[in-house]
Amino acid sequence: MGTFGGPPQRPRSDAELLAAHVAGDRYAFEELFYRHHRQLYRLARLTTRDPEDAADALQDAMLKAHRRARTFRNDAAVTSWLHRIVVNACLDRLRRDRVRPAEPLTDEDVAAVGDPTAQVDTAIVIETALMRLPVEQRAAVVAVDMQGYSVAETARLLGVPQGTVKSRCSRARARLADELEHLDARAATAAD
Repeated sequence: MGTFGGPPQRPRSDAELLAAHVAGDRYAFEELFYRHHRQLYRLARLTTRDPEDAADALQDAMLKAHRRARTFRNDAAVTSWLHRIVVNACLDRLRRDRVRPAEPLTDEDVAAVGDPTAQVDTAIVIETALMRLPVEQRAAVVAVDMQGYSVAETARLLGVPQGTVKSRCSRARARLADELEHLDARAATAAD
């Protein structure tokens, strides 16, 4: 049942919530945020690879989206607009902080990986390799290969041409392949 015994109300679409926010509805943006905050945080976390940076970038992005809601042109989904703002906030934060790249793994580091925790260690090695990528390459490869966005969607999110996304992904994959080739050798040795 809806309000005061009337028919149930259908949930407002993202576009309706954003329009209501622009029109002065104090609760519309909050509803929009709560509808998508998990997905947006996950995107920020995958882009920054740090929970605190992700939370800060998400906060920056939501403040920017709240203030700039009037600029939304309705030529794409509201979620695509929000994703682009989140990715840009993450990239801004990473550029500003210029995190020092991780040190390359030594043979001793690789040899120290034990069998009981091989999957966890492998995930850490992969995450470390991912963090060594330039921010722009990491953002592209995370969006396409980890988040499942198409090249066209990623281009819109990052505000670059599709060819740029393709080249960034290609370069990122090549660097990751070089950095992680020891994993293939280790897997082959373990299988013998």
